[in-house]
Amino acid sequence: MPRTRIAPTPSGYLHAGNAVNFLLTKLLATADESDVLLRMDDLDQERVRPEYVEDIFIQLDRLSIHWDRGPRNSDELYACWSQQFRLPLYHGLIAELRTAKALFACTCSRANMEQCACATKGTDLDEPEVTWRLHIPSTCPVTFDDHSGPRTVDLSELMCPPVIRQRNGRPAYQVASLVDDLHFGIDLIVRGEDLLPSTACQVYMAHMLGYTAFCKARFIHHRLLTDAAGNKLSKSAGAAALALHRSEQTAVDALTMNATTLLAELR
Repeated sequence: MPRTRIAPTPSGYLHAGNAVNFLLTKLLATADESDVLLRMDDLDQERVRPEYVEDIFIQLDRLSIHWDRGPRNSDELYACWSQQFRLPLYHGLIAELRTAKALFACTCSRANMEQCACATKGTDLDEPEVTWRLHIPSTCPVTFDDHSGPRTVDLSELMCPPVIRQRNGRPAYQVASLVDDLHFGIDLIVRGEDLLPSTACQVYMAHMLGYTAFCKARFIHHRLLTDAAGNKLSKSAGAAALALHRSEQTAVDALTMNATTLLAELR
C-alpha cells in the first residue's frame, strides 16, 4: 500500500503552516488511498519539551487528522517510536557515506561557510570537534518526481555542503529524514517549497548509495503560507502557535480551506 507521513518536530508549538501541510498531506493520502505514518522528528532532544509533544497530539485531534501508524500518545512515542531508537540506522548510513568517500571534515561555523575551504584541506574525519559534511560537486543535477512530473535541480546551487554528522557525533537531519523514509517505506513526501534543497540532498545521497526506492518516491512541494508582511510561517521566524484553547470550528475550517486551495493549485 502507498505510504506517506506527517513529520512534526516537537521543538516548539505547531503553527498554521504546519497545520495546513498536515491537512494537505491527509487530503492527498485520502485521494491516493495511502497509509499515513506519524513520525516525530525528535532527534534533537535538547530542544524537545513534553508540552510540545503533547501539543502535536492535541492539534492533530483538533484538526481531525488521523494516522495509520505511529505513536498515539507521548507514552507510545517514548516507548518505541522516538528517533532515538533508530540511531544505529542513522550511524549506519553515515558509515556508508564515509566508505563512499562522500564526506569531509569541517571546522567552520555556519556563519563562515561561504568562505569554507575544508573540502580540500583533507582534515581527518576522526579529528576531534569536526563536523562531517557532504561533498557536493560544483555541478550536481538531481532529478526526482515532483507533482508536475520529473523535476531537475542543481544541488550545488541550492545549499552549501550539508552537515551529515554534528561535532558532538549526532546524526544530522538530512540523514535521519532519509533513513526514516527508507525504513518506513514512504513513497509520497509532501513538503513546503522551502524544503526543496533537502529533497535534492536526500535524493542525491540515496542515488549515490543505491537506494532506488527513495529515488522513485513522489515528492510534492507546495507554496508556503505567509503572514501579513509576506514572511513565511515558521517556528524559527516566530510564527504564532495554534492556541491550545482555540477550538472554534471557524479556525479549523479556515485551515482546511487553505489546504484545499493548495490541493487545487497542485492539480
